[in-house]
Amino acid sequence: MPVTNFPPLHAAGRGRGWYRGDCHVHSVYSDGELTPEQLAAGARAAGLDFIATTEHNTAEAHGAWAPHIDRDLLVILGEEVTTETGHWLALGIEPGQVVDWEYRARDGLIDRHLAQVHGVGGLCVAAHPHAPYPTGDFRYPYQGFDAVEVWNGLWSSDRPWNADNEAALAEWGRSLPAGVHQGRWRPVMGNSDTHLAGQIGIPHTVVFAEELSTRAILAGIRAGRSWIAESATVELSLTATAGERGAEVGEHLKTFGEQVAVRVRLRGVRSATVSFHTDRGEVHRAALPDRGTGVAEWFTTAQESAFVRIEIRHPHGHMAAFTNPIILS
Repeated sequence: MPVTNFPPLHAAGRGRGWYRGDCHVHSVYSDGELTPEQLAAGARAAGLDFIATTEHNTAEAHGAWAPHIDRDLLVILGEEVTTETGHWLALGIEPGQVVDWEYRARDGLIDRHLAQVHGVGGLCVAAHPHAPYPTGDFRYPYQGFDAVEVWNGLWSSDRPWNADNEAALAEWGRSLPAGVHQGRWRPVMGNSDTHLAGQIGIPHTVVFAEELSTRAILAGIRAGRSWIAESATVELSLTATAGERGAEVGEHLKTFGEQVAVRVRLRGVRSATVSFHTDRGEVHRAALPDRGTGVAEWFTTAQESAFVRIEIRHPHGHMAAFTNPIILS
């Protein structure tokens, strides 16, 4: 197809800053019930800046988006690769590129297909690793994958946070200390896996990028410069400061032995509980006001904590937001 039939690689963003996006979306081109036009409208209504088209084992929808997007919405080309022993997202692939799915973990072929995606500058994400059905349970090693989709969306449930998400988050949390120590920790993300109306953006990933472009958004996800929100009503910032030096989510703070002040600013979650997590597990918990806006603070040192990340939960325990870590040294 002519290049004009495909969505552009850049959109009119706000320059360097935080962008909200949903990188796991299905339309009528696989087993979703919405058209690209309806999904684009839904993305705007949900307050998103970007989405990824990830149909099951096909690139047929790649050429269907251009007529339905304006300059302010970025559409990243992708595919959900649904193998017999797990699903994964190929993000930022070439127009019309199809990644093979006809294999399973024991065949030893996964690295070949990951390399095909990486070869065009794309990102490989392990999708819903504990999904409650046979092929959705992820059986491949995470080695070679750039990120893990820890929070997957509503499905047919009315609960946006389910037991399979809790299991995926716990698994990632256990692996994080060793990954940080080895200098190759793997970021997490959250996506809706939209199939039905009303699901898009629940949840989504908030990414720090140099611009609103496919290249910049994928770079932000790859670096872990991101946090996950249940909706666009949630606004969050996590900072760590030591002396006059500071860092945000996904960054590395050199403390030079000074005390570190970790601050969370939150808006949009009433009566939230903020928990602080390090390589020692959960180390601090704070309750925020009923009005839905508040600040929580905790102090540590790099000797005590190799990293810090946070979770924001509703009073009933369901997740509202969580972050990738800030690394301390």
